[in-house]
Amino acid sequence: MSLLLNELGNGIFLGAFFGLIALGYSMVYGILRLINFAHGDFFMVAAFVSYTVLGAVMVGHSHTHWFTVVWVGLLVMVLTGGLATLANQLVYRPMRRAAILSMMIAAIGLSQVLENGVLVTPGWGATYLVYPVTTPPSGFYVGSNHFTWGQLIIVVISGLLGLGVYLLVGRTLLGKAMRAVSEDQTAAVLMGINVDLVIAIVFFIGGALAGAAAVMTGVYYGQINYLMGFTVGLEAFTAAVLGGIGNIGGAVIGGLILGIVQSIGTGLFGAEWAIVVAFAALVLMLWFRPTGILGERVARRM
Repeated sequence: MSLLLNELGNGIFLGAFFGLIALGYSMVYGILRLINFAHGDFFMVAAFVSYTVLGAVMVGHSHTHWFTVVWVGLLVMVLTGGLATLANQLVYRPMRRAAILSMMIAAIGLSQVLENGVLVTPGWGATYLVYPVTTPPSGFYVGSNHFTWGQLIIVVISGLLGLGVYLLVGRTLLGKAMRAVSEDQTAAVLMGINVDLVIAIVFFIGGALAGAAAVMTGVYYGQINYLMGFTVGLEAFTAAVLGGIGNIGGAVIGGLILGIVQSIGTGLFGAEWAIVVAFAALVLMLWFRPTGILGERVARRM
């Protein structure tokens, strides 16, 4: 029971990262039917940008100023949202009437551009970089299991961001426009909705969430690498499919379930089996529920 409680707590923590990144996948797929393979690399670029900014700001300071981490995190969210929006404007928007396969290939190409761009950038490169700020080991106990305050704060922040997106989509005029575009772009245009602007905002929000996840990943794990976006992006996309791609709530639920399953698999069989257990659970789930836990919500293409 103690082991199960520990792995459950770690799984919720891991699922918080998956859920945030899965939201970006799910929102873009829900509105364009595009699997944005570059989304994980937006996360990776955000980690390197935050590493550079924090490293420059922290020079000469022997103690961590968490207010600095917060404003750098907000800055990185804006920059990553801008990067995602720029990718939409330069790559995806001109191809919007092309075959969906062509857009997916373009997304793979953009992913490679970002990965190799980071690889050849001076000061970044292929080696693991030590993040300039890490969370302290202090925390609290639940029974005999120790959890850090950093884990709790990251879960709370992720939950608040996910709730914010859910309320934005479900309770605001902008969210109503997003749902209209997702349902039928042609009808949305006839109703006077600026479809291009709505899609750009969706990309910005997805990129900003990936930026937030990147900063929290760097702060907690203490190191980053140019391939981190591929692994995390694949797992986050899996979470989006598991929950029901195109479904906001499904992305969060899928992230939590994937994190818990992967954590329990690690505890029972070892770290090398974590991915095997997670994807086996995905296949099993999709046998019984092909559209995911909450079902798909996808757009009709123009």
